[in-house]
Amino acid sequence: MSNETIDLKTRLVTDFYARESVMNGEASSAFHQKKRAALAEFDQLGFPTTRNEEWKYSNVKDLTSVLYNFNAGSSITTADLEDLRIPSQEANILYFINGHYNADLSVLVSAASQIIIDSLQEAYKKDPVLVNTYFNELVEDEKDAFTALNTAFAHDGVFIHIPDNQTVEHPVILRFISDARIQNVGSQPRNIIAVGRNAHVKVAEAYRTLGNERSFTNTVTEIFVSEDAGVEYYKVQNESENAYHIGTTKVKMLDRSQFYSGTVTLNGRFTRNNLNIILDGERCEAHMYGLYFPDGTQHVDNHTVADHRKPNSESNELYKGILRDRSKGVFNGKIFVRPDAQKTNAFQSCKNIVLSTDATMNTKPQLEIFADDVKCSHGTTTGQIDEEALFYMRSRGISQSEAMALLMFAFCADVISQIRIDSIREYLEGVIAEKLASK
Repeated sequence: MSNETIDLKTRLVTDFYARESVMNGEASSAFHQKKRAALAEFDQLGFPTTRNEEWKYSNVKDLTSVLYNFNAGSSITTADLEDLRIPSQEANILYFINGHYNADLSVLVSAASQIIIDSLQEAYKKDPVLVNTYFNELVEDEKDAFTALNTAFAHDGVFIHIPDNQTVEHPVILRFISDARIQNVGSQPRNIIAVGRNAHVKVAEAYRTLGNERSFTNTVTEIFVSEDAGVEYYKVQNESENAYHIGTTKVKMLDRSQFYSGTVTLNGRFTRNNLNIILDGERCEAHMYGLYFPDGTQHVDNHTVADHRKPNSESNELYKGILRDRSKGVFNGKIFVRPDAQKTNAFQSCKNIVLSTDATMNTKPQLEIFADDVKCSHGTTTGQIDEEALFYMRSRGISQSEAMALLMFAFCADVISQIRIDSIREYLEGVIAEKLASK
C-alpha cells in the first residue's frame, strides 16, 4: 500500500457510514448511538493542529497524511512472537493483533470466580447492557478528536470485570501487536476495566510492532475503581521507528481506593500518552510514574491530569525523561483541586536530562486550586548530565561511556523500582540498560 497523501478524516467518516449501512437493527442500539454521536464530534473537531493549546508542541500532520488499513488481517504465528515474549511470566496474557483479539495465542490462568475477562466484542454479545453501562462513561469525546475517533470505531479490545472482594493473584497482560510487515496498519482498541468494591488487580498494556511499514495505534482505556479497591496499571511501549501511538487512559476513583500507574516509552516515532485521573471519593490515593527515552527524531508527549473532587485525598506524580539526538519531548501535567476537595495533598515533578543541543524538551506544569486547606506543589527541571559525578567516576577508572550509562540508569531507578510486576520490571531493567549503553 503506497504512502499516498489523502484526507484521512474524510476516509474514516465515509467508512463509518458504509459499515453502519449494513448493520441492520444493531444500528439503533444504545451502544451504537454512542458511537454515532462520537463520530459526529470527530467530524466537527477534525484532527488537531498546533493551534490547539493541548497539541501546541505535537504536530500530527505526518501521522494523518497517509492511509492505514484498519481491517488488516495477519498471519502471525507463535514463532513470530517468540522474540517479543517476556521470560518467566505467569499471568493472564491476551494478544490483540492489529487491534483484534486472538484467542489462539492467549492464555488465561485465573479462576472465573476471581475475574471476568472477555474481548470487548464477545462481552457485548453476552451482556450488552453491562458493557454499555461502562462504555464511554469517562471520556469526553467533544474535547478530543482521537478519543472521539476511537469511540466511533470501538470494535474490539478487552472487557475486564473484578467482582467485589476479589484479589486477582495473577496479573493481566494485554499485548497489542501491530503486524506492519506488509502494509500500513491501524488499530483502535477500546479497553474497559471495572473493579468492584474491595477488589484488587494488576493490569499491564504492552505495545510492540512487527515489520517496517507504518502503524497507527489509537487506544482508549477506561478504568473504574470502586470503594476500597486497588488497581496497579502499567503501560509499556516498545514499538518500531515507524509507529505512531495515541493512547488515552481515563480513571475514576471512589472512596478509599488506590490507583498506581507506570508509563514507560522505549521506542516509537510519535507517541502521545494521556493519563487522566478523577479522584471522586474521600481518602483516595493516586500515584503516577513515567519514563521516556526518545532519540533520533522521535517525539514523546505525556499529558496527565489529577482532578481532585472530594476532600482528604492524595496524588503523587513523578515523570522522568532522557533525550538524545534531535528528539523532542513534551510534558503537560495538570492538577485540579475543586472547591469541595479540602485537605488535598497533590505533588507533581518532572525531571529531564537532555544529552544533545539538538534535542528539545517542552514542559508545562499546571496547578489550579479552588480550595484553601490544601498542600500542593509542582515543578520541573531540565538539564544535562552531572559533570561532577561523571568526573568522579572517570577518576575511578570507569570509561566515559560506562560512566554515562551508570549515571543515566541511576537517574531512572526511582521510577523503574516502582514497577511491581517483577517480570516486567526485570525486563525493563535489561532493555533500558541496553538502550542507555548503546550510544
